[in-house]
This record gives sequence, structure tokens and C-alpha cells, in this order.
Amino acid sequence: MMPQHVKAQLNYLAPSVKSSLYRNGQVFVQRDIDGNDGPYQGAPIDQQNIAIQNGRHRDKTSNLTLDIAGFELSSQPLKNRDLDFFDQQEVLRKYYPECENIVRQATGAAHVFAFDHNLRSARHHNEQKQIKEGQKVQTPIQSVHGDYTLVSAPQRLLDLASPPRKNDTLRTLLTDSQSLLTTDFVSQVLDNNKRFAIINVWRNIAESPVLSHPLALCDGQTMSQRDLVVFEVHYDDRIGENYFAKYNPSHQWWYYPEMTRDEVILIKQWDSTGVLNPAANDSGSARRKPAMPCLFSFHAAFVDPTTPADAPDRQSIEVRCIVVFDA
Repeated sequence: MMPQHVKAQLNYLAPSVKSSLYRNGQVFVQRDIDGNDGPYQGAPIDQQNIAIQNGRHRDKTSNLTLDIAGFELSSQPLKNRDLDFFDQQEVLRKYYPECENIVRQATGAAHVFAFDHNLRSARHHNEQKQIKEGQKVQTPIQSVHGDYTLVSAPQRLLDLASPPRKNDTLRTLLTDSQSLLTTDFVSQVLDNNKRFAIINVWRNIAESPVLSHPLALCDGQTMSQRDLVVFEVHYDDRIGENYFAKYNPSHQWWYYPEMTRDEVILIKQWDSTGVLNPAANDSGSARRKPAMPCLFSFHAAFVDPTTPADAPDRQSIEVRCIVVFDA
């Protein structure tokens, strides 16, 4: 029987790290052309033992939706059952359209464009497995983080109106003169303050359910601005930004044990109309106000203490999509 919750360690940044909404050059990592990260700089770890609730057993008061909490579980059987996820072209040409349809149905958005993905497996990472025509397989990230910031989210939208750069997965699909989006389309979105979001479609790609390194997700309504620290990702030709997190007892964490290949988690990575809850303070109680769309959701892989020693390796894919709403 699945537990109601598990107690597990999550890796936050130490309290000594200064909170920051904008880049300050203090917390960063160098990322190579294969997507591998060097040692984290300026990022001492604060391990916290956290109760992570089972989202499959949530009560009716838990509003675990993409819009409000920043994530939701969805039954989405694969359309292409024999798809080879370790072949970049198959993923780009067959799986990206599938993810776009999933996000479009879930959000009602007028426009959805899949633009990036990662494959994760601790075993394949250790073996330095190379994706055909792509990067190497990455390891599950165990640091609490969000994938975009106040600066990097709109910048990513702007970037997609230019030809792909060295680390972009679309570089094998588009020519040196092509871009995923047009400059006119992006200008209309930003100049008219249209709502846009970045949504991650996270799926187990193994035949067996996820037992090792499951994904923990933080209710976006329980996050505060004071939790945020800009984490810079230094590429050869640009600097990206994530948010790492400092511990806040208000955070409420969830996971979905034993995810199958026919389920996905939709994770909000940014919402231009989203907000952080000012009531999510350090008292340990989020004190919810009337629900509004959250800004994004922190997430992290974790070591589940109930995982059997002989559990199969987690293999997962995450596909990021730009989402634009007409209203």
C-alpha cells in the first residue's frame, strides 16, 4: 500500500546565501555542450528533512492544479508506444507534438510550442550515455529549484525568435537561419502584455513504475519571494538563470509515487500573470488568500527511504513548452 507521506531529505541553499531576485554573480555553474554541469559555485547545501505528501491520497481541500499549485498529475497514454526516447529526431518530430497537444488541452491556450527537453537517468548518466544526435543523459537534480526567473523567462521567449544556439535541442531540427517563433509574434506577446507561461511535461519513459528518485513538487501558493536565489547557468554563448530555494517551513511538498509511463506531471515553470503568496511566511503556515495563479513551482528529485534496494533506475523525460494565451 502506498504511504500517505514519506519523510525525506530535500536539498535547499544554506541560510547564509543572500536572497536575490536578480543576478549577482555569486551562485552559478558552468554547463558544457553536452549539458553536463561542473561544480556548483556559491551554493552551500542545507539538507532539510521534509514530510512529502502523497498526491494520490490528497483530500478535497488540496487544490493541486497546474494553475493554482503549479503542477498536476494527468493520465496521458503515449500515442507512439514504440518511440525511442534516446533518438533526438524521434523525440522532436513525434513526441514534441504530443506534448503540445497535452498542454493545449490542459490550459486552453491558443498557442503551444515545445522547444527543449532533457532525459534523466542516474545509471545512464554515470555511463555517459549519449542521445543520438543530442546531448548526454543527465542525472536527476536533487536541489530545490525553479527553471526560470523574472529575467530569464521573457528572455527565453525572445530567444526563440532567433536561430537556436549551441546548447539548444532545436539546433538539429532548424537551420542556421530558422527560428521557432517569429519576431512579430514575440513582440505582440510582450508589447501587449499577453499572458505567457512555460510548462514542463514530465514523464516516466521506462516500462516499470518510478520507484527511485521520484519527483517532489512544492505548492506554489506556499512559496515566498524571500525563498528565491538566482542561480546562473553559464553556457559558452549565453548565461541562463534558474531560481534555487532557501528553506521555508511554509512550503508544502507533494509527490506521486509509482508513476507509470502513461502518466505525466505538468509543471508550471513560469506564468507572466502568476504571483507569489505574500502570506507564505516563515511561521510555518501559508495562510492562503483567495487562490490566484501561482508564479511557478519548486521541484526536486529526492531519495525515497521506502524505495527497495533493487529498485529499477528512474528514466524520465521533461519537455518544456512555451504557452501563449489570447486573453
